[in-house]
Amino acid sequence: MTTSGTADHGLRLIPFHGLRYVPERVGSLAAVTSPPYDVVVRPDGLNHLESADPHNIVRLILPQADTPAARNEQAAHTLRDWLAEGILSADPVPALYVYEQRRGELLQRGVIGALALSAAEAGIVLPHEDVMPHVVTDRAGLMRATSANLEPLLLTYLGEDPAGAAAVVERTARSTPLFSTTTEDGFQHRLWAITDPADLAAITTDLGDRQALIADGHHRWATYLRLQEEHGSPTPWDFGLVLLVDTVRYPLQVRAIHRLLRRLPPADALAALDGRFRVRTVDGPLPEAMAALAEAAELGNAFLLTGDGSFHLVTDPEPALIESTVRGDRPEAWRRLDATVLHATLLDTLWAVPDTPDQISYIHDTEATVEMAERLGGTAVLLHPVRESVVRELARQGVTMPRKSTSFGPKPATGLVLRSVD
Repeated sequence: MTTSGTADHGLRLIPFHGLRYVPERVGSLAAVTSPPYDVVVRPDGLNHLESADPHNIVRLILPQADTPAARNEQAAHTLRDWLAEGILSADPVPALYVYEQRRGELLQRGVIGALALSAAEAGIVLPHEDVMPHVVTDRAGLMRATSANLEPLLLTYLGEDPAGAAAVVERTARSTPLFSTTTEDGFQHRLWAITDPADLAAITTDLGDRQALIADGHHRWATYLRLQEEHGSPTPWDFGLVLLVDTVRYPLQVRAIHRLLRRLPPADALAALDGRFRVRTVDGPLPEAMAALAEAAELGNAFLLTGDGSFHLVTDPEPALIESTVRGDRPEAWRRLDATVLHATLLDTLWAVPDTPDQISYIHDTEATVEMAERLGGTAVLLHPVRESVVRELARQGVTMPRKSTSFGPKPATGLVLRSVD
């Protein structure tokens, strides 16, 4: 994506003094990283990460205490201690960072930096999903207490100049990295610092005419904007930590985010669909059932319900039901989204399940969603991913999708580089 104009109308990415773990002070860099805060499956994944290393980054991004205020103060205290003890240290020279993720044939490279914030109306950074106010409040409390951006958002842009940022990224990736580590999911992570003024200028010039799509991190972006408003301008809160990936060179993977309906048994969920959707049982195991979902999704709305040991494919909603439940003042592509129909028609109308944390959990991992549904006696609603082209086109039109509609990846590991806002 590009826009006309100068850097004032495009992306402005500036160097910063990256906060990084001191390798000699931790067991291993892999052991102190984690997935983004909203991908960690709680409590199992959180406990696993905390036990991996006493300095694992989850102690900052997901502190455990009885109240939000206590959690935030605990994270702030932990960060101060780690800085004082030399567990974390700021790089002496401000830099942009080339970040590489590799697993098998999958390779992704991008640039981490502090990005100038802008409202959606400016058309520079485009959100594509709605956010939940309570999550923004939670993240704002944590960032406010720690005065830090603890994990980078994932943003994508369409690069068009092979001699610009792309050339700097590729040339930098041929040099010796600051570190290389492999996490337990099989991804190798490497990081390089860009400090050369000519390289920084080339990136600045190239990005100055670009606009970006928020691929992952809508709540943290909304948090950045809230804290910027609180602090006024100009302050360091005018910028936020991001990873920018050129998807012309490195197309992202798009996955679905599933729903766990914690208090709705599968039998009740299926009974409410009688005569309104087509429901049929499909064969397992889970990969085979997901293949049936993918095939059905090519033809229209499709969902896979489970939690009772069987897989129920839900398709072909009654047209009159869609007309009466899905708002008509949005583009047809938005009205056809599985997430739109799920929330407007199923959750709001047929199931009457409120979108609150005690009722619905949003889970990225398919197997974990099914396991938790079976454990709780709830319903797992499994979805097929939306194509990136659909997401981007709706974002261009200024239309946001239902929250947690997509999961772009691979996501940056949390803990490799942080940004202090002090």
